[in-house]
Amino acid sequence: MSEQKAAWSSDIAERYAELVVEVGAVTAGETSRTARLATTASLLATAFAPRFFWCGFYEVDPLKQGELVVGPYQGTLGCLRIPFGKGVCGACASSRETIIVPDVHAFPGHIACDSRSNSEIVVPVFDRAGALIAVLDVDSTERSAFSDIDARGLEAVCRAMIQG
Repeated sequence: MSEQKAAWSSDIAERYAELVVEVGAVTAGETSRTARLATTASLLATAFAPRFFWCGFYEVDPLKQGELVVGPYQGTLGCLRIPFGKGVCGACASSRETIIVPDVHAFPGHIACDSRSNSEIVVPVFDRAGALIAVLDVDSTERSAFSDIDARGLEAVCRAMIQG
């Protein structure tokens, strides 16, 4: 890894560590899931602009099992509903594992909500009991914009949001 890339990675990891503390503090005691999701999406989008082109949540719809519905987000128009197993968000909801896609155009069944998106990371969000409640979807106009540092950082931010 080059020195420049290593420094950049270190800066990103440090920013995620700061966000874990900030999200935990801001959401502490908040009982509204919408408020927690909206606040987290806003803090992430602001912290990583312009690298994060779209940043938000798709919530598990309690009335239509097996379907995600758009929740709080920052960015251009998002898809309203995504079935489990469809696109990157649906694949994440089905697998319950973080998915990093370096080139969304090469992902089978990718759902293009905005054609400017070129890479994506989707993180499952679990409640305190371990049930899937949402997925965090982050898109970038850059190809290969996300790494394992982003995966670990976003997973930690989501845990802080729920525990806050």
